[in-house]
Amino acid sequence: MSKILVIAEHDGSALNPSVAKVVACAATIDAAEIDVVVLASDAGVIAQQASQIDSVSRVLTVERTENSHAISAVLAPQIVAMAGDYSHVFGPSTTFGKDLMPQIAALLGINQVSDIMSIEGSHTFKRPIYAGSGLLTVEAPTDATVVGTVRIASFASASSGNSASIENADSSVEVPAHTRFVELTSAKSDRPDLQTSAKVVSGGRALASEDNFELIYTLADKMGAAVGASRAAVDAGYVPNELQVGQTGKIIAPNLYIAIGISGAIQHLTGIKDAGTIVAINKDEEAPIFEVADIGLVADLFTAVPELTEALD
Repeated sequence: MSKILVIAEHDGSALNPSVAKVVACAATIDAAEIDVVVLASDAGVIAQQASQIDSVSRVLTVERTENSHAISAVLAPQIVAMAGDYSHVFGPSTTFGKDLMPQIAALLGINQVSDIMSIEGSHTFKRPIYAGSGLLTVEAPTDATVVGTVRIASFASASSGNSASIENADSSVEVPAHTRFVELTSAKSDRPDLQTSAKVVSGGRALASEDNFELIYTLADKMGAAVGASRAAVDAGYVPNELQVGQTGKIIAPNLYIAIGISGAIQHLTGIKDAGTIVAINKDEEAPIFEVADIGLVADLFTAVPELTEALD
């Protein structure tokens, strides 16, 4: 039997939707027993949310003041202390997971399996390579703990309705004092989260300026969608880099993805390959984005987008 530890990503008050997707991945391993660990200063509400995810056997809580903020140098030693009881330790392939999981693997002295997109066996996984243009099957050693990040765009969320037990775990592990939380600076937005939203509207370099990007924000707000951007738009300074979609940004899988003024570079297409329906608006009929789009409109975005926005009134 595989015993799997899933690390819960959260903001201190709510569980991140990525956790249910990591659990769904873990549940595809035959005869898997899945525990979720919540590291926080006050884990009560978060643990309760985690306990409701189907396939979860137990929720373990590690409560200490140092866990008030998700600092990987602080969290990693605590998880490593628990890892000996598990065959697998999984986290999401989000900013949180990409920061934390390599430190866990390094402390355990093993190689990490990154961006798991399917389970082929208890120690055999598929992951993308070459910006998603190829798939690689990798096999991890069976005599060591598997540490991996799960490509959340490749899995639907595990359903809810469970009532797993919640237990306190050992919180006496020594953590380093050389890394500490100083300040968090982030953009405030009432819009849906880019990585978990069912609808995303993205803009590219063709918008030509930060002011023109308001066309994307307005359309997204009308649709109740998250806002994304191509790397070219981010590099040009139209939007902050947390909105970047693609291999070097966020990998997403919304039900609907609208690409406006985006040509379709391979690194961008990698980030949206798991989207349900892709709509492209571009005045260049030869743009690569049309090769993957389910619906394509060859038009000037400065005419088409306001018309589309007005039609949604």
